[in-house]
Amino acid sequence: MALTGLLLLELGLYASCFVCGIVTAASLTIVQGNFGGRCMLYGLVNYNASESVIVIQSSSTSSLCYFVSAISVMVAVVCFSLSLYWLYSFCIDGEIRRERMWMNLIIAVCGAFLFFLLITGCMLKIGRDSLCNSVLHAVPNITRCEDAQTIKWASPLKGARFYNSLHKAETAVWVNFFFWLIIGVLVIVQRRQSSGSKIIVGGPAGGLFGDPGVTAAETEPFFNRPARPQ
Repeated sequence: MALTGLLLLELGLYASCFVCGIVTAASLTIVQGNFGGRCMLYGLVNYNASESVIVIQSSSTSSLCYFVSAISVMVAVVCFSLSLYWLYSFCIDGEIRRERMWMNLIIAVCGAFLFFLLITGCMLKIGRDSLCNSVLHAVPNITRCEDAQTIKWASPLKGARFYNSLHKAETAVWVNFFFWLIIGVLVIVQRRQSSGSKIIVGGPAGGLFGDPGVTAAETEPFFNRPARPQ
């Protein structure tokens, strides 16, 4: 694939990562809002049999969900900014030139995002599983965590789509992680291609070494010595 094709694929991945970041932050924020601002990752619930409602026993600190949302929003903002910058450069200059320094910077950003996305993905996965285990042990007559979405929660809690939203947020994080992994590989390939290709610029006819001021006549005394007389 040509260098331009790799760059276009990279831009498409930036746009996809932007969407994934927005989906993660929005899904987690909706769940947090439906539970009165509580972060339900690693949360515990009880079942009130007399009123047939699910009540919250304990929840995590809100900063936990804020951290996951902040990482997703930061990734989305960076992806949007990079896409906008490359598109602007292409529309203004008619071409995209990538300096080696900027590619090294992208690789560093990619490594940082992979680290934080791995952390947030594990937090969403383990936190959701912990909440679901509590739901399955506390609520009778259900065999799946998503079945609790059909059961009434204590007012003003709204648990109609808590499992689907948490699952969507987790899936978007892992997809985002996979896309950034591909972006890192693409940038490394482009950096190797740019370092392996050397451009030789020649001067006008008669010039040597790409210097228009040096001609064959001027270099003749150095490279074409006259023969010694016999």
